[in-house]
Amino acid sequence: MEQRCKILDCTIRDGGLVNNWDFSIEFVQDLYNGLSAAGVEYMEIGYKNSPKLLNATEPNPWRFLDDNFLKEIIPEKKFTKLSALVDIGRVDPNDILPREESVLDMIRVACYIREVDKGLELVQMFHDLGYETSLNIMALSSVPEKKLIEAFELVRNSPVDVVYIVDSFGSLDPADIEHQVKKFKEMIPNKQLGIHTHNNMQLAFANTLSAMKNGVTFLDSSVYGMGRAAGNCHTELLVSYVPKTSYELKPVLGIIEKHMLEMRQKWEWGYIIPYMISGVLNEHPRVAMAYRESDDRDKFLDFYDKVTSPEVALASVRNR
Repeated sequence: MEQRCKILDCTIRDGGLVNNWDFSIEFVQDLYNGLSAAGVEYMEIGYKNSPKLLNATEPNPWRFLDDNFLKEIIPEKKFTKLSALVDIGRVDPNDILPREESVLDMIRVACYIREVDKGLELVQMFHDLGYETSLNIMALSSVPEKKLIEAFELVRNSPVDVVYIVDSFGSLDPADIEHQVKKFKEMIPNKQLGIHTHNNMQLAFANTLSAMKNGVTFLDSSVYGMGRAAGNCHTELLVSYVPKTSYELKPVLGIIEKHMLEMRQKWEWGYIIPYMISGVLNEHPRVAMAYRESDDRDKFLDFYDKVTSPEVALASVRNR
């Protein structure tokens, strides 16, 4: 069963949330070549969002992917396919070429449960242009079951290829993942499933394995775990664990040695106490991320008191 699994590496896309997508062309090329040599099936090379819709004034090639730029960066496709992510309301349909004219193979749509209808409109457009598609439903740990059932009526009848279980807050455990996968399989038996985990409670790898063992076929990860806040499941762990003869660990270790050790000195991600606390509380890590930027970054007791005070709890309920 594991033989059908595919790894989708999102180091550039999710890791960009750590360093504002400040990746060199050399790094992105080395990552692509290394993942191809490792047998990793997909690499998410960034966001295909529109700079105008986000009022962006500075160029940011991995956040606003341009097809002509991509053709220069990756003039020759190797084993690994390329994907990009878009957000609802942030993508201009005029920016999307038909698949045969683009370097991209897959476009993934990220949305919250309340926007599934809008997400599926984008999926339909990308599908009609020839792309593989996925719908990534975020913040799943706080979605009421009734809302999920309503959304999945729409999903079942859409052309989307893969539907993702996304543990945005890193707050789920392997039993929760098993429960979610079974629920998804019952409601959308005609769709492939994917898993995207965060490592707030050091469960990203365990949760990914739980999903895989319950029939999920698309496994998101990032090299050295580089991703927003606590980061993601590690690509090097999956490559060394998933029983597929085509996977090679050494090329991924080469990327880490050449680039990621230095990057880890410069930018912070991974298991850190404020991110752990966010996971325990099933909260978005934005407050913890801001705290890590402050002078009080290592005052863990102070942070815990701040985020567990009654006023904060009340505000977080209102913001949901």
